[in-house]
Amino acid sequence: MRQLTALDAQFLSVESATTAANVAGVAVLDPSTSPSGTLTRQALLALLRERLHLAPPLRMRLADVPFGLDRPYWLDDPDVDLDAHVHEATLPAPGGERELAAYVAGVHARRLDRGRPLWEAHLVHGLAGGRCALYIKVHHCAIDGVSGSEILSALLDPSPLPRRVDVPPAPAPPVPPSLLTMLAGAVARSIVQPVETLCSLARAAADLDAIPVVAALPDARLVAQAARALAGDSRPLPETRPLVAPRTPFNGPISGTREVAFGSVPLAEVRRVARAFGMGPNDVVMTLCASALRRWLIAHDALPDRPLVAAVPVALRPHSGGSSGEAAQGRVGNRISAMVTPLATDVACPRERLTAVRAALAAAKRRFAVSHRTWLDDVCAMLPNAFAALATPVVFRLAGVAGAGVNLIVSNVPGPRVPLYLCGARMLSYHPLSVVTDATGGLSVTCASYDGRLDIGVVACPTRLPDVWSVVGHLREAMDELLSLLDDSPHDAAHGEDAAPVRPRDEREESQEMVPA
Repeated sequence: MRQLTALDAQFLSVESATTAANVAGVAVLDPSTSPSGTLTRQALLALLRERLHLAPPLRMRLADVPFGLDRPYWLDDPDVDLDAHVHEATLPAPGGERELAAYVAGVHARRLDRGRPLWEAHLVHGLAGGRCALYIKVHHCAIDGVSGSEILSALLDPSPLPRRVDVPPAPAPPVPPSLLTMLAGAVARSIVQPVETLCSLARAAADLDAIPVVAALPDARLVAQAARALAGDSRPLPETRPLVAPRTPFNGPISGTREVAFGSVPLAEVRRVARAFGMGPNDVVMTLCASALRRWLIAHDALPDRPLVAAVPVALRPHSGGSSGEAAQGRVGNRISAMVTPLATDVACPRERLTAVRAALAAAKRRFAVSHRTWLDDVCAMLPNAFAALATPVVFRLAGVAGAGVNLIVSNVPGPRVPLYLCGARMLSYHPLSVVTDATGGLSVTCASYDGRLDIGVVACPTRLPDVWSVVGHLREAMDELLSLLDDSPHDAAHGEDAAPVRPRDEREESQEMVPA
């Protein structure tokens, strides 16, 4: 049993009638490779019963402190009612990607039952070509990108024959924290809260120029440098571009509905562009997003004269390196920070845009390298839990009305390079999905590399961005645009590689969720 961190609790507090803090993934599967030729709910339930001990976030539930006086505690639940968590559905004809996306969007918009472990799985049948899909969502207070990948690794196998997993001894029955214990902890925290607030404020002040919204304040950089000097850190702050997010149609108060779209590009093409221009795959991914958003904004006569500003999640713990999930035991909650970087959507020339995105991301990495990487936790820890739980939805709503701190969140998660199987069914693609909020914009783009592909999941609020599939189309156009630049690149020509066409989903590499080098 342990208590949620301030950041974990913040993901609970941000939820409202219009915001569900779910992170999820959609795995498209081919059941023909399984021994039975099918994938059933019963087989999925059996797999979960066998491997639930490898995925701690799936067996933990919240124990709330009375009256919300303190942050909740995690409590191990040895008797998870899997029947209540695993659902089954069949898509209407023709069972294409849009029918799948419509079903997923409806589920993704719903908040999870906080009386149970905070996750759901949906086995979806009826996809064209005899395929099926598995959608799994988990509350963001329980996982980040790394622990989410480890849950997936615990369920997947390297061959159609499931690996043998040793079942551990039955754990001792959990002892929930007593009312007296929780109230005593709340009183103790209330006593130290002023000191914790001052310490958090001092650490956050040292990164004032890198925190959304406050970075736009006059002399934010001078204040940050002065705070560092007072703390004995004399290192000069690397130069970065101003982090002032312009208003766009997809920024502002959001509704409670969601739309989802999927797409993919060959990972070989991402690497080819990266190699030709001497940059990393993340630079290419960010350029794809910048180019796609520029096209969307031009089409809607809404292109601002300043670059969009994106928040990029960064994991503060390493991947386990294994595929069995054993290393994930005990990993519940978030250990993340964020870089904030301009996207060069104001640059018209594709080649210059690529160069500008690379330079901005490199500057953001240099700035992040000298930052207090806990600034996100520090900001969340400044307020008592009871006040934060009430104030956060209001503050986020006001932020959406007054002006965006960032325009969107872009995340790139590394994945396995070889095919994987679920109950014998081969996973054909895996599209991650994230959160949209009033403060961070009604659009999020999440990418994951898997088996030679870069799979993309886009989540949008339709009242702010009604044509989410056009974003996926613009991403494919952006990839074509980058490939066309290679005709003038002698470095790439020396490799003698032919570009494969960018294709939609129907026909793990460097990551922004890893600490940047």
